[in-house]
Amino acid sequence: MLRRSDRSRSGHGDNGPHPIDVHVGARVRLRRNMLGLSQEKLGEALGLTFQQIQKYERGANRIGASRLLEIGRILGVPVAFFYDDVDPVNAPPIPVGFGEASSAEDDHLRSEETVDLVASYYAIRSDKVRRSLFELAKTLWEREQLATNPLAVKKPKDTHAAKNR
Repeated sequence: MLRRSDRSRSGHGDNGPHPIDVHVGARVRLRRNMLGLSQEKLGEALGLTFQQIQKYERGANRIGASRLLEIGRILGVPVAFFYDDVDPVNAPPIPVGFGEASSAEDDHLRSEETVDLVASYYAIRSDKVRRSLFELAKTLWEREQLATNPLAVKKPKDTHAAKNR
C-alpha cells in the first residue's frame, strides 16, 4: 500500500492531476469534439453526468481501464489512441514527453482553436470542399515558410491527391 509521501512522489495526491491522466482526458475531449459529440451525449452513452465527463477530460478524475475501453468503443477508437501522441488526422507522431505536463499553448492538439478547426473541417460534408480547404491551408503554410526561408520548404508528394484522380 502506498504511503501519503509515496503518492506525492509518484505524481498523485495533493499535487493535482497526474500528467498522464490530463493527457488521456485531453484525448477523450479531442476525439469527442471531432465527432461533434457533446459531453452530455457521451455521458448519457456511458450512464454518467456531463460533469463526470468534464472531470475526466480535465484529468481531475482518473478513467479506469474498463471505462476507457467503453469510451473508446463509443468514440470509435482503440484504447491506444488515448495514450498516443498521434495526430488524429494521421500525421506522424508529435514528440511530447509523456511524463511531463505540457500546457495547451505547447501542445497544439489540446488547444481550443485546433479542436474547433478539426470539428469544423469534418463538419463539411463535401469531400471536394474539404479537400480544397486542406489544399488552401497547405499552400498558405508553404508560402509563409518560403517568405521566411526560401530554402526551408521541400514540397512533399501529395499521395492523397494522387489517390483521388
